[in-house]
Amino acid sequence: MGHEKNSTRPSFRRVPMASPYYSPEIEDAVISVLRSGRLIQGQKVAEFEDALASYLGCKHVIAVSSGTAALHLAFLALGVGPGDEVITTPFSFVSSANAILYCGATPVFVDIDPRTFNLDPVLIEESITPRTVGIEPVHLYGQPAEMDAIEAIAKKHNLFIVEDAAQAIGAEYRNRKIGTIGDITCFSTYTTKNLHTMEGGFLATSDDEIATRLRRLRNIGQESKYNHTLIGYNYRMTEVAASVGIPQVKLIDEFSSIRQANAAYITEKLSELGGEGITLPYVPSYSKHVFHQYTITIDANKAGFTRDALADSLKAFGVETGMHYPAPIYAQPCFEGRFESFRLSCPVTEKAARQVLSLPVHPGLVEEDLEHVVKAFSASLNKSV
Repeated sequence: MGHEKNSTRPSFRRVPMASPYYSPEIEDAVISVLRSGRLIQGQKVAEFEDALASYLGCKHVIAVSSGTAALHLAFLALGVGPGDEVITTPFSFVSSANAILYCGATPVFVDIDPRTFNLDPVLIEESITPRTVGIEPVHLYGQPAEMDAIEAIAKKHNLFIVEDAAQAIGAEYRNRKIGTIGDITCFSTYTTKNLHTMEGGFLATSDDEIATRLRRLRNIGQESKYNHTLIGYNYRMTEVAASVGIPQVKLIDEFSSIRQANAAYITEKLSELGGEGITLPYVPSYSKHVFHQYTITIDANKAGFTRDALADSLKAFGVETGMHYPAPIYAQPCFEGRFESFRLSCPVTEKAARQVLSLPVHPGLVEEDLEHVVKAFSASLNKSV
């Protein structure tokens, strides 16, 4: 990927993929928690949960130590166990499948929609067997899955829905907030997420019985102190983590708007470049996409260069990129030989894993950062701006 002699080569400028939010308010809150002596699952965690429940419009939020813990507890609370199957996507972070496996159950991978990278609802029903107990859609990159179709299938076959919304806080599907649709919705508050607590996660549900079970499961099965009514886990959130998250709840929509504006700018400018073989993000009319990631695809046969080559070129200009995800879950080394059959039934996933590339879109970007991303992209395509 060379450069035209007459094009202006951009200077080096580091543009990171993520910039975790912090503020004096958060710094003061963390110090206050440390001085209080109450560090685990106390008043701050309860305040964080209440703020999130109010924002989402759900009845219960249960804060936990990670997004992975949230998924694990969701399946446990719904009684998933050995012999059960849960339909999910192979194009996600591995925790989407691991949480099912933790329960002794089996993930059944269904291919994705090539435009949204989410579960293709058309393909779900043919994968249902007598062992299927639920569906786990993932709202990848902050883009809601096609929930009307998924809900209809779940209702028809009496299946639960656990939504993996690790990347989708603030997203909406047909004017319904993600977190209010399925039986349980699981969020991550990992350091790079749209709302972060350094590390953490939470579950949202409006089912009282499920919420009670989740609260016990996250706290080593305790109904009350030293009274363990369930075999539970130590998945509690710290007070420090909650104190980092609380001030951000009121900023979720603002941060989402900035991400959307940044995405719109990049889309407009890259569209003008007209790079052959490059597909920009698709946003359906029913969706409020919150752009946890701004992800494009590069068809090497049409573009004349690979995804990896473009990433290397952008890196030379200081622009960080991400590959979310360079291998389907079923192709991970830890599953060697276990899920090989899905390679044949998931051709869209196989293609996406070779082609996707994420560009910086986070709220920490300034105008000069966005301009540099576009200039670096243009230079990488041998075009002038």
